[in-house]
Amino acid sequence: MSYQTTQQFYSSRRRASLSTAGGGGWNRNQNTVAFVSSIKLGPVMHTILVAMMVTVLGLVYLTQATRATSYDYEAQKIDNQIASLSTKKSDLEVENARLTALESVQKSKVAKAMVAPAATDYAR
Repeated sequence: MSYQTTQQFYSSRRRASLSTAGGGGWNRNQNTVAFVSSIKLGPVMHTILVAMMVTVLGLVYLTQATRATSYDYEAQKIDNQIASLSTKKSDLEVENARLTALESVQKSKVAKAMVAPAATDYAR
């Protein structure tokens, strides 16, 4: 006794709709299974989700924008340090020139305490 059916069964609705609409069935590299979610979202939920995504993207943008501003503050702080150090360097150069001047060396206690040598012989 053999059992024979007259109906065709499909694994998804898509194939059935394609074959009945005259689509001709399967094509090469075509998905055979279509996922249909059982959760249905209404227009209010879609609006809320879009608003949440826009909010998150805005927060990410603000984070990136404030990071650039903080780098600017650090650069300004380093520039101020460079200006301060260059001023200190020029002050030290002036002080060095004043201390190494010939008159100040001759008038110093160390120069006055020096004694002229009795004899100078040069080694050959």
